[in-house]
Amino acid sequence: MTDLFKGVSRRDVMGIAGRFGLTSTMLAAAGMTGAITAPQLASAAEDTEKKRAKSEPKYQLRYGGAGYNAQRLKYVHVGCLEFIQDLEERTNGAVRVEFIGENQICNELDCVKKTQQGIIDIFTSSTQNAAGAAPYYNALDFAYMFPSRASFYHFLYHPKSEALLREPLRRMHRVQFLFTMYEARGLMMGLKYKDRPTISTLEELQGGKNRVTGSQPGRIAMDLMGLNPVPVAWEETLDGLKQGLIDGAETWMSAVAAFNMTPVVSQAVDLRFFCGAEHAAMNLDVFEKLEPEYQDAIMESAYLTQARIQGTHEAALVNLVGATTPPIPGTVFDEFGVRVATLPDQEIEKAEKMCAPEYVPGPWEQWRERINGWANGQDVYKEIHAIAREIPKGTLVQDVSPRRWWNA
Repeated sequence: MTDLFKGVSRRDVMGIAGRFGLTSTMLAAAGMTGAITAPQLASAAEDTEKKRAKSEPKYQLRYGGAGYNAQRLKYVHVGCLEFIQDLEERTNGAVRVEFIGENQICNELDCVKKTQQGIIDIFTSSTQNAAGAAPYYNALDFAYMFPSRASFYHFLYHPKSEALLREPLRRMHRVQFLFTMYEARGLMMGLKYKDRPTISTLEELQGGKNRVTGSQPGRIAMDLMGLNPVPVAWEETLDGLKQGLIDGAETWMSAVAAFNMTPVVSQAVDLRFFCGAEHAAMNLDVFEKLEPEYQDAIMESAYLTQARIQGTHEAALVNLVGATTPPIPGTVFDEFGVRVATLPDQEIEKAEKMCAPEYVPGPWEQWRERINGWANGQDVYKEIHAIAREIPKGTLVQDVSPRRWWNA
């Protein structure tokens, strides 16, 4: 386990977690700000555990958090701990959730599979990594389907997101989509770009070898843009950049900060070419066996968590990660000298016309037909593309109104 905070050692954290439980320790840590000490963390963890254990739970759920811990969740606001805390309070302890992160029970690639198998009840991973075992998640990954982060959240709250995203996931893959953060994917370039001018054109990115996630549509887009996608597991990406085996990595900026990739990244190119969503979902069979009051509680907690993510992740991008030009002093990107390369609008438009299905339909036909078939014949790309453009392009994330998508 990595240190949760500076000044609290790994050994301290392990000892505190051993006494009061890992989940209570993480919940306590997540609620603390500023410089803290081990005794302070221990006291907060003890209070948290007492509060959580005041009643006997009727249901105990296991939450596989892939590689996340309290520290990483401050950069990538996935909402895991907020969801657990709200759900336990909302049900007066009748539903208790134990969070197991640090890849101890599942990793990005197999969390969804272990949830489907019943080994865990809830999981967090990127939708792209989940797509390996649950391919309908690829429905989110068509190039330039979402023109902004706000447009994604608008779709997520939209009543039609049920038929276009959530219902097919339930029917095909037996998972209940709960909540997610969103940050469009770009290219994080290695140290060979450190002494080069800040990237301002798509042409400067072409020809290099770049890591791609498990998303099949993501690979199509990179091929069409000449970005030479190389499949590399998330756990191996850091070493690939460090050793120079790849020139860049397709991912999002807060993941670079959270998983200590900043020392080997010199430029974060804001290409924004397809979805980056670290989400949470639940085993549908487990959800359906719960009494209606607990199903309602899970959905309300998911809704509240989603609304929190929408604001807190935007703030973290600016104030903690440093995803601005230039980065704010004291942010991770400022500390490690990572430059954010914001491409001009005409370069983004050029990239979109090179790879988006509306401009280059041929390479996408097979995936569109497959996904449409899984979605009962709906034209999924066309429908989501239209919903994402119902709001003005310049809409700020905080101006998207949350809606209870399942009640519409």
